[in-house]
Amino acid sequence: MLEILYRDEHLIAINKPSGLLVHKSFYSGEADTYAIQELRNQIGQKVYPVHRLDRKTSGVLLFTLDKDTLRAMSDQFATREVEKKYITILRGWTKEEETIDYDLINENEVKQNAVTYYRRLQTSEIDLPFLKHQTSRYSLVEAIPETGRFHQLRKHFKHILHPILGCRKHGCNKQNKLLLQTFNMTRMTLHAYQLAFTHPITHERIHVIATIDEEFKKVGDTLGLDLNAYVRNH
Repeated sequence: MLEILYRDEHLIAINKPSGLLVHKSFYSGEADTYAIQELRNQIGQKVYPVHRLDRKTSGVLLFTLDKDTLRAMSDQFATREVEKKYITILRGWTKEEETIDYDLINENEVKQNAVTYYRRLQTSEIDLPFLKHQTSRYSLVEAIPETGRFHQLRKHFKHILHPILGCRKHGCNKQNKLLLQTFNMTRMTLHAYQLAFTHPITHERIHVIATIDEEFKKVGDTLGLDLNAYVRNH
């Protein structure tokens, strides 16, 4: 059963588990189940995804229950009126805060402006040798993508040489291999923690928050980062 975070007669939001595809896509390959069909079967009615999360990214995923609301919400995403907050664990110690303004090439080879703001929440250093270093350092950051480009956060953090842990395509494979061999860690540490938007019918500001799963918290515990603030009932 998918965890439902918000629901009314127009909108429904779930806490998407890592590993679940939103829908069939040329870029993400095949799967046995998709979030759209799982949610449709669970609530017994059609749902329309407003945005997407990568397969390995967990967190808030918003759907509408009718096409009129879908158009209104899609407009809000297009005009950047929706605020998205992610938490992620990165290799190394980042700056305290930074705005990454770095154009990205999309899947159709078109260059697009892409902007991400992040702030560092915590740092850790553990007794795990990595390459020429005697220890391994990590940062827990909150990231706010101001644009919504394909794999934006993964590409931006790679660009500043602080890749997301567990990301294969845009990550550090040597670090990922070390964490797999040492701690049996496979989870990509990217979670869509909060989505804030204006309700298209009532016009009230809605904040939907998704807590992290046990696997994500376990990664934090292992690496010396305190993720209790992102766990339910804390």
